[in-house]
Amino acid sequence: DVVCLFVCFQGAEGAAAAAHALSLPAEAYGNDPRLEVMWAMKAYNHAEVYFNLISSVDPKFLKLTKLDDRIYSSFRETFKDLDVKLLQADDLKSEEAKERWRPFCNQFEGLVEDFNYGTLLRLDCEKDYTEENTIFATRVQFFAIEIARNREGYNDVVFRSKSSKS
Repeated sequence: DVVCLFVCFQGAEGAAAAAHALSLPAEAYGNDPRLEVMWAMKAYNHAEVYFNLISSVDPKFLKLTKLDDRIYSSFRETFKDLDVKLLQADDLKSEEAKERWRPFCNQFEGLVEDFNYGTLLRLDCEKDYTEENTIFATRVQFFAIEIARNREGYNDVVFRSKSSKS
């Protein structure tokens, strides 16, 4: 479980170990489970920060990158009919989807920092990050889908539900 992995590596020592490990070249590792834990921890942190952000700030006003306009227009040009409100795993993981996503993502190489890093993405934007509602995506896929959700009003439900509880 990602939450358990995160808790296991908290603290200054865990952060220092993670920073050192992540700075080493990929060849230094086989399938080192510690590295997988560190990446899971980083992905979980990113997801938690983002969810807190859309819970406390009206998503329509969020700017996630300097290239939001370009990412959004290219995304909607390429994926006109993709239902960003409720994604299916096949929208990202099927062979056909991968063939469509690859050129979309690669156009942002060198423009979007860590464009191809693994990131957690909610399938149903009206729900929180849970094991059933989370899929692993690239950072630029996350940006494209979440920018669309913000601009098209789908993330408003998260903001409204959190702000009505305050």
